[in-house]
Amino acid sequence: MCKLFISADPQLWESTTRSLRIDGMVTSVRLEAFFWTVLEEIAGRDGMNVVQLITRLHHESIDAGHDLGNFTSFLRVCCGRYLALQLTGDVPADKRVGISSLDADGILEGERGRWH
Repeated sequence: MCKLFISADPQLWESTTRSLRIDGMVTSVRLEAFFWTVLEEIAGRDGMNVVQLITRLHHESIDAGHDLGNFTSFLRVCCGRYLALQLTGDVPADKRVGISSLDADGILEGERGRWH
């Protein structure tokens, strides 16, 4: 069973740190290559690059009153949720469909209780 995970390309879990600016402040985000790839896919669906996506997630998290003490964990969970929502069909596999065009409220309502 574990061979499926153990024999995967080790580059997937190699960490990379990227520096970016959010509101003029330079910050660094360290994630595994796998997560950077997923973030690039998410960003591309709405015509953004990864820095633009991360900045938007940061701003909207603050606006929602979230504690951003572990922002990299939040980004990992975003990636996992994106992939899980594709499996359930809530996020179409067609990458031409933007995330911003989806019915977020409807998806969140259908998702309630799924992770508890």
